[in-house]
Amino acid sequence: MNKDQDPSDFRRMILESPNQFSEGVRLAGDIRFSSNPGFRSVTISGMGGSALPGDIFRTYLSDLDRRGLLDAPVSIFQNRFYELPWEARQSLNVFASYSGNTEETIESFRTAIAEHLPAIGISSGGKIEEICLSEGIPHIKLPIPYPNFQPRLGTGYFFGALYQVLVNEGLVPDLKDELENGAEYLRSRLSELEAAGKALAKICEGKTTVIYASPRYGSIAMVWKIKFNENAKTTAFWNVFPELNHNEMVGYTLPKGPFQVIMLRDPEDHPKNLKRFEVTSGLLREQGIPVEILDMEGKNVFNRVFSSLLLADFTTYHLALAYGIDPTPVALVEKLKKMLA
Repeated sequence: MNKDQDPSDFRRMILESPNQFSEGVRLAGDIRFSSNPGFRSVTISGMGGSALPGDIFRTYLSDLDRRGLLDAPVSIFQNRFYELPWEARQSLNVFASYSGNTEETIESFRTAIAEHLPAIGISSGGKIEEICLSEGIPHIKLPIPYPNFQPRLGTGYFFGALYQVLVNEGLVPDLKDELENGAEYLRSRLSELEAAGKALAKICEGKTTVIYASPRYGSIAMVWKIKFNENAKTTAFWNVFPELNHNEMVGYTLPKGPFQVIMLRDPEDHPKNLKRFEVTSGLLREQGIPVEILDMEGKNVFNRVFSSLLLADFTTYHLALAYGIDPTPVALVEKLKKMLA
């Protein structure tokens, strides 16, 4: 690959990402909140790439519950703001910031400390680590495996660490073998997924991509959208069936630009929802909107989720190269931070 287009070796970050799950588990070790008050929920405060694992983790925990592997349901709440939501007062609070310096996360962390809420910090250092050390709060230190490493590609570290914390708290069963088997499955599919991503990038080139999924995988559609934003530096949108059929679909009556729809289809979805994928794709094609239906592949939810996300990474990586841009930096985000500071 041309180093001028990918000077930070973003492709390598993608290829090595399946190795992160076991490392995340190891990093968490036996870390836990010192006196469990009996909470059955976790509130994750984080922004950008540091928030994505929480969205994905909720999907995975929902599957564990469906499989009867949880003694009781565990709720995952997301906080993407300076203030804590009311759910945080009854949760274990996880403050996640890869850099450790995300201002929204730090602000909400200080609120948790002031209110004596149970908390754990996850970061590679920065103020999150400083606060944890000064306040005697458990901290999980994330690695920076190579220069210019991007938090949005560190999902496996977060996921593995968060999973181990919940194991330590007795909230979920110890299924590390399932995670490792899943990681091996991902490694075995890297070449196949990159080839598929390269082909999909050609289909998406020059268009605004819209990603649709079932409610179970709505968070995955959202992450796909974010990868188009951050990796390919282009706009994208997402929604879920059946809600989109009641409003958004009508917008294709008078589309004001070239669109490409990608549908993430779950083979185990409700039969009536599966019918909506077929019918909707036909209606959109009648309106001149190209549609690609991608089946979620893998024998379990872990495999389906992370195979799909790897495909999203490869697609948006090759789309960035097609646009002649470096997929690694997020210049507008950094410019905004400087202006806010």
